[in-house]
Amino acid sequence: MGKTLIHKILEAHLVAGRMAPGQEIGIRIDQTLTQDATGTTAFLLFESMGVPRVRTDLSVSYVDHNMAGFGPENHNDHLYLQTVAAKSGVYHSRAGNGICHQVHLERFGKPGATLLGSDSHTPTGGGIGMVAIGAGGLDVAVAMAGGPFYLTCPKVLGVKLTGGLSDWVAAKDVILKLLSILSTKGNVGWAVEYFGPGVRTLSVPQRATVTNMGAELGVTTSLFGSDEQTRAFLVAQKRQKDYLPLQADADAEYDRVIEIDLSQLEPLAACPSSPDNVKTVREIAGTKVGQVAIGSCTNSSYTDLMMVAQVLKGRRVHPMVELGISPGSREVLNMLARNGALADLIAAGARILESGCGPCIGQGFSPADDVVSLRTFNRNFAGRTGTKGDRAYLVSPETAVAAALTGEITDPRDLSERRGIAFPTIEMPAEFHIDDSMIEPPLDEAQATKAQVLRGRTIVVPEAPPALQKKLDGQVLLKCGDKITTDHIMPAGTFLKLRSNVPEYAKVVFNCFNEPGSPTFAERALALKSKGIAGIIVAGESYGQGSSREHAALCPMYLGVRAVIAKTIERIHRANLINFCIVPIRFADPADYDRLEAGDALVIDDLIGAVRNAQTVRVARPSDGFQFVGNLELSSRDREVLLTAGLLSYTREKAHA
Repeated sequence: MGKTLIHKILEAHLVAGRMAPGQEIGIRIDQTLTQDATGTTAFLLFESMGVPRVRTDLSVSYVDHNMAGFGPENHNDHLYLQTVAAKSGVYHSRAGNGICHQVHLERFGKPGATLLGSDSHTPTGGGIGMVAIGAGGLDVAVAMAGGPFYLTCPKVLGVKLTGGLSDWVAAKDVILKLLSILSTKGNVGWAVEYFGPGVRTLSVPQRATVTNMGAELGVTTSLFGSDEQTRAFLVAQKRQKDYLPLQADADAEYDRVIEIDLSQLEPLAACPSSPDNVKTVREIAGTKVGQVAIGSCTNSSYTDLMMVAQVLKGRRVHPMVELGISPGSREVLNMLARNGALADLIAAGARILESGCGPCIGQGFSPADDVVSLRTFNRNFAGRTGTKGDRAYLVSPETAVAAALTGEITDPRDLSERRGIAFPTIEMPAEFHIDDSMIEPPLDEAQATKAQVLRGRTIVVPEAPPALQKKLDGQVLLKCGDKITTDHIMPAGTFLKLRSNVPEYAKVVFNCFNEPGSPTFAERALALKSKGIAGIIVAGESYGQGSSREHAALCPMYLGVRAVIAKTIERIHRANLINFCIVPIRFADPADYDRLEAGDALVIDDLIGAVRNAQTVRVARPSDGFQFVGNLELSSRDREVLLTAGLLSYTREKAHA
């Protein structure tokens, strides 16, 4: 039986465990990336391990999320990241150089390598043939220190692509189609591998769009092989030495296969407020649009923006539409400026925003009240734009620019059929304009020993998790429903600047559930903590979707949360819970969820014993004698991490063993 490419790359990096789906494995990590929203915590934790320099082949620190300075917090973080990276042997991409995934694809991605990033959209690297995985900052810090990354060996979904995309149909429509089939939940423990004759019709930037938004499926990673399209991209980036042809075995057997005929796709949109709420653009055409945002790590490549510029050339944005464009990298922006496309965008009435993530995470460019916003981004969770009650649709750049011109959701094919606008075919440049001057190399070891790390007053070392208690006396602080995202748990937007100060950031945990005049979640949690009572969160399906932001575990831990009981928990968040010594428990009988309410006192008599060697745990509600069973589903390593008071303590113990 032949091997999938994902399993071949994982096997080549295997350092622990057995390559069998469902089994825990440890892999060697070649490259890491961090970004500023998660990087400060990751580096603080890395420093606490006592390892002076990173032990990966390459590590890069990016500043791309919080670049605007409202107060000192963001710039304090930037200076810390710049100086700690230089001292630790890490490259540093400065604010303005671009979005981490776009820049990494351009300048560092290598076929066949493993990449671990403290951002959930790290699988973007799968577009160039990397096994690229998003994880919490602590997992990335361990990898930087030379430790393996542990994961469940995934089942592999093979997506066979046939045909080729029609005019005005985009790579974004490929992943939206897959989301319409699989949804955002129920895919934990899987990875996606694209194969078939349709693959060779897609450029690396198109492939990266697909793998980037594959994160919304909840899978471990997504991957394309490395072929002539990959070689052409690397040659254009003057990195031909990094090219390595890679494919699955001809007789590879996938655990499931889905076939998508690219020629049969049509423009699609993810409607509010979930990436899997997919409809055809034709179904929703005519909906008035007030804002269009083009960019993000999903759709901000040179070819994406050149297509937009060509459509807008000599035309004007609709007077009732606000159009903002965020180039994915300084390289892209520079090339648009050099060839005149930037001038065309400006003349059309577009606002040119920084090369960064800002609007995607509610950092500016929020829509007005009661306005439909079309975004080429990857997530449209409620309120993520920074506007409460927002109506955000996820679309391709083709659909976005059509709406920018017409003032309503428009099938972009109508631009040709009804307005005589020819579809612009944009070729991949034979050579990109390379300028790495805003990527700072690290200091050499001799210089590093003398270097100072700048630590602003707003940067606070996170508190270590407490040890598990034998008996858990707890109370349900919150009962929430399905698809609770890390944005629900830890709001981004204006609050994200607090990320380097856990006591401050923790004040807004579950801010969306707080009610005026009532104690906040944080206040109630701290009140319980002061009495020695553990906080418990009860949730439905797919708890912890979305961002890899480990603050969604770190801040609740600080507030005294010691267990999450849910119908299902998403992969990255579950790992973060374990890393910060919060016990993840899955209802053995999902119907028991309905019998619990906020305020219920719950007891687990021998939590340590259960974590040490049991598959289940019995949870009791003393007030009426009700009991239920929860599944622990812990690997032997998970158990050790929990019993050692979290991953940082576990790593230190292993280092000194």
